[in-house]
Amino acid sequence: MSSPYISGSTSVSVIMLKVLLALMPGIAATIWVYGPAILVTLGLASVTALVSETVMLKLRGRPVTPFLMDGSALVTAWLLALALPPIAPWWLVVVGTLFAIVVAKQLYGGLGYNPFNPAMVGYAVLLISFPVAMTQWPAPLELAQAQLSLADQWHYIFGRVLPEGLKIDAISSATPLDTLKTQLKLQHAMADITSAPMFGTLGARGGEVVAGAYLLGGLYLMQQRIISWHVPAAFLGALALAAGIFHLIDPASHAGPAFHLFVGAAMLCAFFIATDPVSGPTTPKGKLIFAAGIGVLTWVIRTWGGYPDGVAFAVLLMNICVPLIDAYTQPRVFGHEK
Repeated sequence: MSSPYISGSTSVSVIMLKVLLALMPGIAATIWVYGPAILVTLGLASVTALVSETVMLKLRGRPVTPFLMDGSALVTAWLLALALPPIAPWWLVVVGTLFAIVVAKQLYGGLGYNPFNPAMVGYAVLLISFPVAMTQWPAPLELAQAQLSLADQWHYIFGRVLPEGLKIDAISSATPLDTLKTQLKLQHAMADITSAPMFGTLGARGGEVVAGAYLLGGLYLMQQRIISWHVPAAFLGALALAAGIFHLIDPASHAGPAFHLFVGAAMLCAFFIATDPVSGPTTPKGKLIFAAGIGVLTWVIRTWGGYPDGVAFAVLLMNICVPLIDAYTQPRVFGHEK
């Protein structure tokens, strides 16, 4: 009998299915907080991912069915869709998904060969190319001046048409991270900024519920042993530590750890993005270094960078370091002396 001598029965398709199931609480929370528009975005991203993956597999002369059924394209599509504003225009979702599947995944050889997280590549391309469209987040339903039905949101996503007499300001608002950074630059006090209605107990009003839902889904993945504790613990710990140190030094200019953990894409990154086994390190020590780097870079970009949330860029920057991390964290070969 040849190696490997220890094998598991968990297939790629089963793993991807469990990841999709783990995202369900976050999707449900997003619908509850922002309305059903995310369903349109998820559907559009899913169709684009499956079609583009099929075309690329045919062009590469690879069998379509086994690769299409492994679920990896859907996971990429859902992660990108959940990172985008729920009311993003249809073409933004299509462009980002196409770039993620075609360029970041298939042109590198498909699943298992991509050095960068495909969803974050698509997100970064959109954020750099279309910053205005990427910042039009809907206000939480409890804070919005008007609420749109699914049909109204559909018309806005595909035609940018709102009901008569309604303006975009009535249904959208700046994100808490964007608001915090802008107001701090204007020399406003932290206490005055975070007292605004959009800020909740821990992070963003409503957004902290979504973050908690991703945390719940992530714990399910850990219980199912789809992911290990190393990446979530190191990412969240490093992000909280960096935020905590500077909050203690200057609380008037730096938000505390809880805010950074429960705002933006922190929880989504910790359990679903940074845990990508293809674009991340393979060793336990390497995972700790990799995730801690993402956490620190996320805080640095949020605090001093030009973009409100730094998760995508932090992940991509650490993806570049993965070969070096793996090279220096490989365990000693059994039987060899130090």
